Amino acid sequence: KSANPQWREQFDFHYFSDRKDMLDIEVWRKDNKKHEELLGTCKVDITALSMKQTNCLELPLEKHPGSLTMLIAVTPCTGVSISDLCVCPLGDPTERKQIAQRYSIKNSFRDIKDIGFLQVKVLKAVDLLAADFAGKSDPFCVLELGNDSLQTHTVYKNLNPEWNKVFTFPIKDIHDVLEVTVFDEDGDKPPDFLGKVAIPLLSV
Repeated sequence: KSANPQWREQFDFHYFSDRKDMLDIEVWRKDNKKHEELLGTCKVDITALSMKQTNCLELPLEKHPGSLTMLIAVTPCTGVSISDLCVCPLGDPTERKQIAQRYSIKNSFRDIKDIGFLQVKVLKAVDLLAADFAGKSDPFCVLELGNDSLQTHTVYKNLNPEWNKVFTFPIKDIHDVLEVTVFDEDGDKPPDFLGKVAIPLLSV
């Protein structure tokens, strides 16, 4: 019930140089659980932003009245990576030894915020739901930890996709839950949900 909402929420997006440079933003209105209406969209060209400061942007909504105020900071990505299975970051014994020393008991208080990281190998899925009329799906997998989100590439026309990717996340809260969701890519439409699993970090 507000025409001037204040959200004051922060989101981290992992931006890799091989990805598109536009941040797409949509504003929606909810009447009830079933009815939603698009109030406007806007785009931000990441490459045009200054890397040395927090950018305060006043963004007019396209084809709709109103504007969004946002603070966007582009900073170097630390501790987050996507790699192929054959170049797994933890596969190197020397690197494993360095990590064991970094998180040893004697170094517990060296950096209070550095509580560890999670490495996930996304190998494959089996017997997925067929989402299109041809009895196939175009599956990709999304991993979310806290407000960090990374995803695999799409394997087209396959109910038993193999991704063989390694994802590394910094852990900010030991009580976080890793959520792994499989979607079916559907062109310009929102992706179809194919399944999900949630893994509390404390269970690992």
